[in-house]
Order: sequence, then structure tokens, then C-alpha cells
Amino acid sequence: MQGFLNLNKPFDWTSHDCVARVRKLLRLKRVGHAGTLDPAATGVLPIAFGTATRLLQYLPGNKAYQATIRFGVQTTTDDLQGEIITSTPCPGLDLSEIKPILPQFIGEIQQIPPSYSAIQVDGKRLYDLARRGEQVEVPVRTVEVFEIEILAWREGEFPELDIAIACGSGTYIRAIARDLGAALQTGGTLAALTRTASSGFELANSLTLSDLETQLQTGTFQAIAPDTALLHLSTVILPALSAKKWCQGQRIPVDLDITGIVRVYEPENRFLGIGQINDQLLIPSTVLTN
Repeated sequence: MQGFLNLNKPFDWTSHDCVARVRKLLRLKRVGHAGTLDPAATGVLPIAFGTATRLLQYLPGNKAYQATIRFGVQTTTDDLQGEIITSTPCPGLDLSEIKPILPQFIGEIQQIPPSYSAIQVDGKRLYDLARRGEQVEVPVRTVEVFEIEILAWREGEFPELDIAIACGSGTYIRAIARDLGAALQTGGTLAALTRTASSGFELANSLTLSDLETQLQTGTFQAIAPDTALLHLSTVILPALSAKKWCQGQRIPVDLDITGIVRVYEPENRFLGIGQINDQLLIPSTVLTN
């Protein structure tokens, strides 16, 4: 069995927990995921299994989230899972004060990832360093946010803002919550997060672990075909003989006006893997069959 699973990750599960559960349910060793989600986040977690795990690196990086930001609170983790650093009611905060500031967080922005994150500094995970109380300088990253839409606003001592965010890979929504609170001088932290889209997979079409288990028991589970997750890539169809040579690792001349990473097929539309076109040569990158 090979392919993808569009998993709806449950609350309080790590991405590694989900992979372990899927591995057990499918009775497969080769299972991996794209785009780690924090334990407190829910939503789309793309899972690959079998030879499709070799395709994870080619998935598109764009993601979308629905987030709740709570103002007046700062925590060590920039979400509600951490220890509270400051808690100052701000009942006077109004949505009209927030709207003019949101454009600062759209486009290419500079972002300092949360101290409790999986980013490595000198080969060590930031969350491991933070748990040991070690202070390190977290490197600034350039990330891209395509759109922020206001969904709801709730007044109160600690008012909350619901937003939808479309962004590129590597964007930390916790950092946006923290930095928006800093810009308003109220403090802010992430109160809830659901990933609604990731790497071409949508929440509406996702399966829970319970769904997966039921479908496996009833024999109705159908894996997402490996190439279905790669529709953002151009397609190259090779003649049968050329396809055989390509699968054996040979470079194949192609008369095409495209360069870069492509999906490769044989005439019967059987997906062969991923190649790269340079100077009209199709070079094998990831061959799934031979």
C-alpha cells in the first residue's frame, strides 16, 4: 500500500503520535508526515505511507489556518500551553485599533519563532533548550503571509480575535499572535489553532483517526494516489522505451520549454516518479518503479 492520507489531527496529539497510530492501523513501517502541527493545534496533517513517503519533499508549502488570539496575556510558549508571563486585562481594546495594524503582518515579514519550537540552533531543538532554561538567540526568519481575514471579535477583560490566515511554509501563527499583542501594547497569545489547508489538502476532505479505523475495518479505506498530491507540478509523458531507461536512472532528452521539477508518466498514465528538467534533459530525482 502506498499513497497519502489527509488526517485531521486531534487536540493534544503530537504529529509523531499520529504517525505512530497510522503506522499501527495500516500495519506499515514506512509512514511520515508533512508540516508539523503543535500538540494544541488541530486540523490538516498530510500523512504519506509506503514509497509515497519519498514524495513528501515535493508537496507545496502553502498553508491556511483559523486562529484565536487572546489579548492581555503573554506566555512562555506564545500559546495557552505555556506558563503565564503577564496577565493584564484590557477591556478597552477595540477592533478598530486592531484593523489598521493587521496589514503589518501581510506580505513578506520578519518573524522570530517562539522559543518553544522545533527549530534547531547549533543542532539542538529550541524547545529542548527552553526546557533546560538555556537562553539562546533565536534567528529571525523571513516568512510570507498572503492574507489575514477577520472572522469574529469578542469583547471582555481578555478580548479575543478570530482570524483566517493564508501563509507560506515556516510561518508561526503563535508568533503572529505574540507580535500583534506587542504592537497593541496589550500582550497577546494564541488561544486556539486549526489548520484548514496544508500542501494541497483541505480540512473538509480530511479523516479523523476514528474515521480511518472504521474505514479499515469495513474495507472502504482508499489511499489518496501519490501523484494526486503533486498536481502543482508540470507533467511529462515518456514513450515506453524512454520511460524504462528513465526508471533505470538514465537522463532522457526532452523537447520541452520547461525547467524544474516535474511529474513523470509512461504512455498508459502510470505515475513513475519525480524528475528534474535541466537544459532539455529529464533527470531522475525520485523513481517509484522500475
